[in-house]
Amino acid sequence: MTTTGLDEFALLDEMWRTVTPDAARRMLIAAVHAFAGKGYHATTTRDIASLAGMSPAAVYIHYRSKEELLFNISLVGHQTSLTLLSGIEGSDATDRLRNAVAGFAGWHAEFHTTARVVQYELGALSAEHHAEVAELRRQIEQRMRSYIADGVAEGVFDVPDLKGATLAVLSLCIDVARWYRPDGKRTPDEIGALYADLVLRMVRPAG
Repeated sequence: MTTTGLDEFALLDEMWRTVTPDAARRMLIAAVHAFAGKGYHATTTRDIASLAGMSPAAVYIHYRSKEELLFNISLVGHQTSLTLLSGIEGSDATDRLRNAVAGFAGWHAEFHTTARVVQYELGALSAEHHAEVAELRRQIEQRMRSYIADGVAEGVFDVPDLKGATLAVLSLCIDVARWYRPDGKRTPDEIGALYADLVLRMVRPAG
């Protein structure tokens, strides 16, 4: 169940509750909104500090660089997505894929601001940080692929190209972050349900 009634700042504060001290957490949340609003390259540390209600010098007390802020956002975002997909339950392959897609698409709507940064600013990471995030992305892909593969093994899905189908499903869910607006017609839960239904129609045998 998503919490659409809460401000995303409050949701992000919960997501990064383990980040201490409080000033470091505030700086991270401010960076999410700054990067999502202006883009990583156009955002300055002064912009981030201003959103956090702190001085520009305060950024460097907690983070060595703007890139390190981006890395922390990317790391936590991908870890959260992986944890979500790793905890999917269901009575059969169809239920598990339905729940996986609903959860993944719903997350990209509920945390659309974070997701835009996580998914579309990867190119700004250093080579070392990019490699670490890329491994998490590989695990996310592997987890989603396993839900589709289970249905193929049970004979309920007809998917000739497992890798291609997995990438299509992930791309469909991730793109939600690009267009979702909280004042739109559908809630994150409703988007999740819609996308789950679309994906199941894609993978079921024709006829």
